[in-house]
Amino acid sequence: MTTRPVRSTHRHAGHAERQAQTGRLALQAACLQGDAAVSAYAALCLEAVFAPAQSPHWIECWKRHCNADIIVATLSRQHRQVFAVALEVVAHGSVTLACLVGGTHANGNFSPVLPAAAADIGAGDIETLIRAIRAARPDIDLIALERLVGSFRGTPNPLCHLAGAQSPNPALAVDLSGGFEAVLERASGRRKRKKHRSQTRKFEAAGGFRRLQAKTRAASERLLDAFFAMKAERFAAMGIKNVFDGAPVQDFFRELFACEAHKAAPAFLLHGLEVGGKLRAVTGSSMTADSIICEFGAIAGDELAFASPGEFLFFDNIREACDQGLALYDFSVGDEAYKRLWCDIETRHLDIVVPLTLMGRASALRRRAAAAVKRRVKANRSLWETVKRARRTLRGSGET
Repeated sequence: MTTRPVRSTHRHAGHAERQAQTGRLALQAACLQGDAAVSAYAALCLEAVFAPAQSPHWIECWKRHCNADIIVATLSRQHRQVFAVALEVVAHGSVTLACLVGGTHANGNFSPVLPAAAADIGAGDIETLIRAIRAARPDIDLIALERLVGSFRGTPNPLCHLAGAQSPNPALAVDLSGGFEAVLERASGRRKRKKHRSQTRKFEAAGGFRRLQAKTRAASERLLDAFFAMKAERFAAMGIKNVFDGAPVQDFFRELFACEAHKAAPAFLLHGLEVGGKLRAVTGSSMTADSIICEFGAIAGDELAFASPGEFLFFDNIREACDQGLALYDFSVGDEAYKRLWCDIETRHLDIVVPLTLMGRASALRRRAAAAVKRRVKANRSLWETVKRARRTLRGSGET
């Protein structure tokens, strides 16, 4: 059932003064639900800039397979949308939470905004947006906006007007300026080329190899089947929860990638390394106007794992990105050794929690405290390694 939007035009004095000084018309906030929400969101995205995890395709696939309870909060001027944020409503213990659609799968988040309007959206406008959400959905205790980027394609992120804290995990990327030779020169290129040649010989001896991109639904399904199996094995060995487990999430990714596979310029694409007729490494990526973002990757834990098929695939993925004239190869969130071998750009995202109820305030305190502990632990490499070893030991003993 589609419900009518709840609108709010309340402004505090400082915001009214800013309007008078700029001569700008007031922004109206609304919170949309049901089919009207998704339609309005998609309409704004025709003109707006947004990150891949905030694309209409991402939102629609998640709504269809994982969570139909999605709301869209908008800011409009003279009935024209200038900004929107899509949130899914989930139960988290006793707390009802509204978070960016996709949960932990959504990284580098930047909700759709008209570039010309972004600089005019102030803290008062975002506060009005929050009030519209609270009025439309009084059942929501807490809004969690995690892994936000401060700007995207030169446009500031309006949500960053809200108070937040640095995300525990950095995002790592490779500057592709100057082409592949320049990238190698900056990243121990001689050693990388030597290893790549050695890997090539090993893979040829194991039955030959090929790098492929899924360009049909069937190919997409095959690569994802392999990826899900690889990731399940890897997470089990690490002793951590498999965030790709379960039909809803897997069906989301199947549709997300399969619908794009046949396109000349897909927004989401899969690459794989096949050796001896078997997939040994898979990456799933998203595309922006000037970058490719590796959303996930995995390798098979088999007899060829020693030859680092994942590193081999990244070598060719980065080389292809350079050939395509892209400015950035983004490894997304997570500080891993294989990323550090390439990366020369480190970005810290922003996490924001906005409590709407008394229960939400208590939850916000717990979330902020937990995030602070994670930041301290992960900043200490020896302590972080100790935590990971303990986690693997607990998993092996059957404890969770």
